Amino acid sequence: MTRARLAALALACSLSAAAFAATDTDPWLWLEDIEGAKALAWVKAENAATDKLILNRPGFEQDRARAKAILDDDRQIADPGQVMGDTITNFWRDADHPRGIWRQSPLSAYLAGTPEWTTLIDVDALGKAEGQSWVWHGADCLAPTYARCLVSLSPGGTDSDVVREWDRTTGRFVADGFALPQAKSAVAWEDADTLLVATDYGEGSMTASGYPRIVKRWRRGTPLASAAVVAEGEASDVGINPIAIDDGKTRWILIARNKSFYTSDYSIRAADGAGFVPAPIPDTADLRDVIGGQAIIFLNKPADGFVEGSLVALSLADAAAGRPAKMTAVMAPTKAQAIEEVSATDNILWVKALDDVEGKLFALRRDPTSGTWTQREVPLAANATVHLAGAIATRDTIFATAETMLDPPTLYAVTDSAAPRVVQSLPATFDAKGMTVEKRFATSKDGTKIPYFLVRKAGAKGPVPALIHAYGGFRAAQTPGYLTGQPYRAGPLGLFWVEDGNAYVLANIRGGGEYGPAWHQAALREKRQNSFDDLHAVAEDLVKTGISSKSRIAISGRSNGGVLVGAAMTQRPDLYGAVIAGSPLEDMKRYNKLLAGASWVAEYGNPDDPADWAFLSKYSPYQNVRKGVKYPPIFLYLSTKDDRVHPGHARKLAAKLQDYGNRVYYHEYLEGGHSVGADHAEDAVRAAMLHAFLQRELVERK
Repeated sequence: MTRARLAALALACSLSAAAFAATDTDPWLWLEDIEGAKALAWVKAENAATDKLILNRPGFEQDRARAKAILDDDRQIADPGQVMGDTITNFWRDADHPRGIWRQSPLSAYLAGTPEWTTLIDVDALGKAEGQSWVWHGADCLAPTYARCLVSLSPGGTDSDVVREWDRTTGRFVADGFALPQAKSAVAWEDADTLLVATDYGEGSMTASGYPRIVKRWRRGTPLASAAVVAEGEASDVGINPIAIDDGKTRWILIARNKSFYTSDYSIRAADGAGFVPAPIPDTADLRDVIGGQAIIFLNKPADGFVEGSLVALSLADAAAGRPAKMTAVMAPTKAQAIEEVSATDNILWVKALDDVEGKLFALRRDPTSGTWTQREVPLAANATVHLAGAIATRDTIFATAETMLDPPTLYAVTDSAAPRVVQSLPATFDAKGMTVEKRFATSKDGTKIPYFLVRKAGAKGPVPALIHAYGGFRAAQTPGYLTGQPYRAGPLGLFWVEDGNAYVLANIRGGGEYGPAWHQAALREKRQNSFDDLHAVAEDLVKTGISSKSRIAISGRSNGGVLVGAAMTQRPDLYGAVIAGSPLEDMKRYNKLLAGASWVAEYGNPDDPADWAFLSKYSPYQNVRKGVKYPPIFLYLSTKDDRVHPGHARKLAAKLQDYGNRVYYHEYLEGGHSVGADHAEDAVRAAMLHAFLQRELVERK
């Protein structure tokens, strides 16, 4: 399980008003009481006030309907899920299936572009039958028969979920099969009758971050309570999770003890099956995949003479047998590159890299005699964003998508012996002939060149209102995608904005992974100001080049991006005219005490340490809102069911800003979890609301 998945597993809890210290000087602390009557009454009133301003505006209903039609379009690409022998699976949502269906098709029909789908699980029907608001969290089917699957379902979109065994041959949940109650579980098949399970085993079994710290081996037909402990971490760790990776006919079983968000100790099942032994993977590195018995490892820091950002390999057989396992070179990026995605088929290691934030696909092969690797670039669409979407291991075929901001995604089946073959292309959903995309560079305060992508109408003459979206954290690169297909960025909001004649910008600021580990480390902890300076630099470049003007620039960010735009708003209220913050962190004094916050100390620092609070306090948005300062209007959207980033962050910032006389738009969904969208209907409403907000504040209030 990746650290991205680990970040998604967060502590679900409700804070009671009685838990708050009476001596705390924060007058809005009561808003942290997630399900408290007083707090929910405040939420209801704020939602109603925003609805009154937005929902009856001319054009709102047209935007909502168009956004939903775009998101529900049944021509969307059916991304490959798990290839199971001669069958392929896909999870699909449309107007008739808002919560989605898990379905399968013969692989041959899928590759021919004429899939023949059969529904396996209808999530809407299941939820109705069971009286639950289920949200799909995926399925893991055990090779080589793929008959039994572990299905994960979340109530209302929380990160915590239930896990139930499902039989693909009968199309039913297994009556006496494996089943875990709702928790932040990590589960791996060891074999057909054995699971390795990290979950909430009761008092003392969770870390301070709210993740499991104990892995047990659970045998079929026995109670979970009798399962034997196979690995255990410390309460101060972030968490622990089992890992199972299929490598041809071999199934490698490992355990990752995540000591912090960016450090993990790996162990591997011993060759004699008697327990687990340490695997010689650097604790700052990431295990990406396995091919031919070689663990493929990404180095976040230099190790054994290899530079950070490189891929290296080591023998898992040697590690399992307790023999020395020396790392060997696989691929080193150029200065402009960042290795981002890795996937192995039987004989080929597929690598997606960024090259100045544009996607490149490489096929690598290992010489079994010398152990050296050769690589070949596989050309897809020029200047496109590329993603690995699945694999047919036995055919050495990878599925990959390519898209730009104006070109819809195309799904390819790729081998290294023939030209990539188109499986499916999404037809254009808007007329892009009158639009242009440019990649530009702004110069940050310390001289660093910051790339950004600018979309606007061809021949546009400035200055026009602009919307900048950015993230800047957790090694997560922001890559340009088709303007209609990014619900994380509020679906087709960018498209609506450009069609209005305005400018849309995707900024690749430091803190992400656009240029590898160094790009992330440049904005880590006490260096966080660099990411804020980068955003300011992009905005100022728009002003300097005549694209936009001060106070007519909106900034948008979600989750960690909420810290970004909150800090940017308080630091430069003169520069920005509107702010959009989704599921945001805002109170960096208390973030480590709220839900999964403790797991992010390696990213931000520990506010309980005076030395760390010294730099956190300089930018923490909630603490830096001042009386007498006019801040740009802000739209805060989030979910009550977010069990990753606490709703109190957005609630308290909204209340404080309003108390100081600033304009606040607030919308808190009941469901949807951290992604703030349990289905396309909610995504469509959000896109229409944010479009109305931007029109109201940047266009109509000149």
